[in-house]
Amino acid sequence: MSHEATTDNRYTRGIAEFVSSLRYEAIPPEVLARIKLLILDSLGCAIYGADLEWSRILQATLSNVDATRACTVWGTNQRLSAPHAALVNGTQVQGFELDDVHRQGVLHVGAVVLPALIAITELRPGMSGREFLTAAVAGYEIGPRVGICMGPEHIAQGWHSGATLGVFSAAAGAARGLKLDVEKTVHALGIAGTQAAGLMAAQYGAMVKRMHAGRSSQSGLYGALLAEAGFTGIVNVLESEYGGFCTTFSRSQDRFKLDELTAGLGSVWQTMGVALKFYACVGTNHTTLDAIRDMQRNRSFGAGDVAKIIVHGSQVTASHVGWKYVPQGLTSAQLNMPYCVATFLLEGDCFVDQFTEDKVADPARMALADRIEVRHDPQITARGSKFRHSVRVEVHFTDGTMMVRSVEAPRGSEKNFASAAEVVGKFEKLAVQVLPRPQVEQLRDATLGLEKLTDVTQLARLMAMS
Repeated sequence: MSHEATTDNRYTRGIAEFVSSLRYEAIPPEVLARIKLLILDSLGCAIYGADLEWSRILQATLSNVDATRACTVWGTNQRLSAPHAALVNGTQVQGFELDDVHRQGVLHVGAVVLPALIAITELRPGMSGREFLTAAVAGYEIGPRVGICMGPEHIAQGWHSGATLGVFSAAAGAARGLKLDVEKTVHALGIAGTQAAGLMAAQYGAMVKRMHAGRSSQSGLYGALLAEAGFTGIVNVLESEYGGFCTTFSRSQDRFKLDELTAGLGSVWQTMGVALKFYACVGTNHTTLDAIRDMQRNRSFGAGDVAKIIVHGSQVTASHVGWKYVPQGLTSAQLNMPYCVATFLLEGDCFVDQFTEDKVADPARMALADRIEVRHDPQITARGSKFRHSVRVEVHFTDGTMMVRSVEAPRGSEKNFASAAEVVGKFEKLAVQVLPRPQVEQLRDATLGLEKLTDVTQLARLMAMS
């Protein structure tokens, strides 16, 4: 492999040109309508996440080392410096497996874009709602394309894609929020890209898995702020044959598709590919839960009626969530498919009330989880990244009968997107657990009417606890 520097950066620059030149008027109405619902969903997740144990540890620890009080820690009365606020707020969005996911790009987008961008609105008051929406769309468009370029093999190799890919979404949104020109946006991407990191072993019980999105958002914010000041980054961060993002994270010269980085920019809107969650667990599990939910409409059954369940899925599904469940904390429980299926059968749902520390080692759940098997189906894997969450679920009953359901996309997915009422309902259900209802309603209305705001600092004020 050559270690000589290369100068071709047509894709990094193509991204920068799109980000820098994007205008509100060029964004289709359906994308603007969708981005407001996506933003509302992420804010609700973050507010709910403010009082979780790992969030409180971050808040307290960073407050002890950071005397700057520039930016709001959402759902609290605390303030931190912009980079630390982005770190905490991104962690809160991703804090309980409730936030959005771009399935093909394998990325939780709101958790990386919004903390950095909202921090900028507080650092530079006066950003209009239209400018904010434009910057948000710029961020939501870029990270998923990097994920599509890398393919599902990226996470299968052990990288936590939300942490690695997310830096590009965060940098793009922040760069557009700061109105950086093309050259400085290239550098923002290059500074962010070299900070990319995150290991999937964090899924086995570690709190640090929650922090990956926040760290990614922080890296993107650093990239944009430093580039604005004249600091330089890797100008061909995505293309470089030696040490570039794509070659290094794929350990190859060819197991990625650079053309996907700029494919359809300005005409195919990846924002419309972002899905929402209506279960408090990793998105990979949702199709299986929906399959069981659908089967229960035709036949009423519970845990006691099930002899075993076999879930056939992609290699990523089998590797990511199909491991034998061992109690290691809430993170592990929310990512493990057998545990989540067992929880759904026992309680009829998999939302926030179903995941508490006292249930992690529940003998009934563990016994039922042992009867649930996840198998790799090469035919599903062969269909590619768009179908990585497709499953065929077999429920074998104690009476000797069996039901089968195949599900390609869950509720809230880009193919079956939730109604505005469902998104608002989820937001309110989460946010009122932390903030007073009148304040929650004001935040809801401000978010859904973002294009009317003259100064978006109103969002941060409405997310602060008085």
